This record gives sequence, structure tokens and C-alpha cells, in this order.
Amino acid sequence: MDPATHRDDIFGQRPTRIRVDLDAISHNLRALAAHAGVPVMPIIKANAYGHGLARVGLHLQAQGAGQLGVAFLEEGIALRRAGVRLPILVMGGIFGHQAAEVIANDLEVTVSSIDKLRQVEAAAGSLGRRATVHLKIDTGMERIGVHSYHAGPFIEAALASRWCDIKGIYSHLACADDPDSPVTARQLERFLDACAHFERVGAPMPLRHLANSGGVLHFPGTHLDMVRPGIALFGVLPDAASRPTVELRPAMSLLSQVVYFKVVPAGDPVSYGATWAPATDTRVVTVPIGYGDGFPRALSSRGQVLVRGQRHAIVGRICMDQFMVDIGPDGTAYNEDEVVLIGRQGDQAIRCEDVALAAGTIPYEILVGLNGRIPREYRGG
Repeated sequence: MDPATHRDDIFGQRPTRIRVDLDAISHNLRALAAHAGVPVMPIIKANAYGHGLARVGLHLQAQGAGQLGVAFLEEGIALRRAGVRLPILVMGGIFGHQAAEVIANDLEVTVSSIDKLRQVEAAAGSLGRRATVHLKIDTGMERIGVHSYHAGPFIEAALASRWCDIKGIYSHLACADDPDSPVTARQLERFLDACAHFERVGAPMPLRHLANSGGVLHFPGTHLDMVRPGIALFGVLPDAASRPTVELRPAMSLLSQVVYFKVVPAGDPVSYGATWAPATDTRVVTVPIGYGDGFPRALSSRGQVLVRGQRHAIVGRICMDQFMVDIGPDGTAYNEDEVVLIGRQGDQAIRCEDVALAAGTIPYEILVGLNGRIPREYRGG
């Protein structure tokens, strides 16, 4: 038996699980496309923001998405092996030896400098296959890409390439999650000026794409020819400052079950470090998930869960594989009762955004931190 398959079978028995609503992803894709008014390139890097790379990629293909984006070559190859035939852009920087693999797997490649362009061109020539490239312009992120004020020679070198076809030109917004930030307007101006070099040399304009989730939600001027939503595709706002300008549906629920029940006497500390103890006798349940699954330890004595439709506090330090919940002196819970960490139970809901706020981080980190030890199950689609 394949070790990976065997591992998945074992973890598939866990009461802790991630439930992914594929119909919610479909709804969000349609809603974001309608709001932007241009084609959408769903970004499904980092295991589709924790939702499952292959399954989400295949679902988006079935839903008629025209293009996908990932961070790494390896993610693109995994999608190809899963049967995804759509154009896939690898957005991260690549090393020279990877260029041939990108082309051989029929992936589109980000070219972020003249040197990278030459590496891709050499690989394409050696394979006798043309490379489809997107030119990366740095407008203020200072991550990868040619500075916008040096874009002219870069664009001309790409236009002169014998083996590279320029499909797109793009940049990345640093502050679009905040609708009040002035940085986005400056980045848009720099990007449009760089793109104008195609017109200056009489070359056809490739696809211009700039808007991430924050850009789609807050800055219509950045929508241009295509948009690249990531976290918003999964129904989560990117930042506490973000505004819900599109009706989005959360696609992920994180669920577990009560595995143990006890009465803890007043003053008896709970968990490592003895950081919390009840003031009066109380009832405490144990939930079999911890930071070993990517559930943040920062939620110790700060987070909440839903049990029997009621909010209850996580108490004491979260352990690697378990944590404890105070259900109060009169609370009721039984072994195998459902526990909701993210999602809805009855008329109560805990959003990913709520978990991130309690943990002192951003929703992205909550989603992508949930690792492969938690089995995924899919509904809808």
C-alpha cells in the first residue's frame, strides 16, 4: 500500500475534520466575477488556502474557471497530476533549473527580471517548446519583479524573445486589504505607467492583472483585464479593516468532538504551565485537536468554540493534540458531542476572522496553518 494513501486512511478516522462547502466556492466565484466585471484567476496556492489543492482545482475547472494561479512549480505539477487542464500561472520566483520543468508541465511562468527571462528562454529553446510568460512589475511590494521605473528595457527584452510569448503583465498590491490606504492608488499609477510602454513601442497590450482579494473588494480601478482573488474565493475577508462589498459565503468549517468530560474543582489548574484555574467548581471537556494540527496555541484562554449551540471558552494552554473547554458549572456535554471551532452550529457562528482576531493574527494564517493531519471532507459541487 502506498504510504501516503495509508496515512490518509488512518487520519480519515479522526473525529476532527475540515468540511469544505464546494457550493460556497462556486457562489463566491460567481459573485466576485460579477462584482469585478472581468475574468477571474482563482488563486489556490498553499493547499487552496487549506481547503485542498487538487479537489478545489478540479471543482473550479468544472465551474468554468478560465485560469488558475499558484505560488510554486510543485503546486502546478500537483494540479496537472490531478487532472487539471486549465492554464496555470506559477507566480513565485523560480530558479534556473526549474524553468524546463515549468515548460514541460505546460505551466505559465512568472518572469521577474531580464536574467529570469533569459533562463526561461534558454530552457524553452532547449526543449523546442514556447514558454508562456507573465511579466512581474514591482510597484511597491519590494518582493520580486522589476521596478516599475525600469520596466521599459525589461518589456523590450521580453518582446524580442524568440521563445517566450507574453500573455500577461502584473504586479501585487501591498495594502489593498485596507480600503482607506493611499498606497494602492500609487501602485496603480506606477503599474499603468509601466504597462504603457507596450503602447509606446507599438506592441499589443497583454493581459493586465493587479487586483488581489482586497483589490477586488475595495478598488475597482485595479480590476483592469483580470482579477486574482485568493482568500475571498473561500468566503473570508482578508483583514479586519476589509469591507464586505461582495456577499461571500465561508467555505470551511473546522469540527471536532468531545472526547472527555470531567468536573474540575475550584482552584485546580488546567493544562501545561498551570496558567488557568476555575474560581468555582466547573465542568471541563477535552477536544482532540491542538497546535500539532495547526490550531494556534495563541488561542490558549482566548479562543471560543461552540458546543450544543453555545459559546464556551478555551481554557488553559492548548496542547499539541488536545485542548480543554470550560462549559460552566451547569453546562451539559457528552462524549462525541460535536464541537465547532470554525463554522456554524444552531444560530451561532464562529468565523475564521473571529479566530484570527482572538489569536492576534490574520485569517490567512489560520486557514493555511491547518495541516494534513486533519482530514478534509467535501459537500456540494
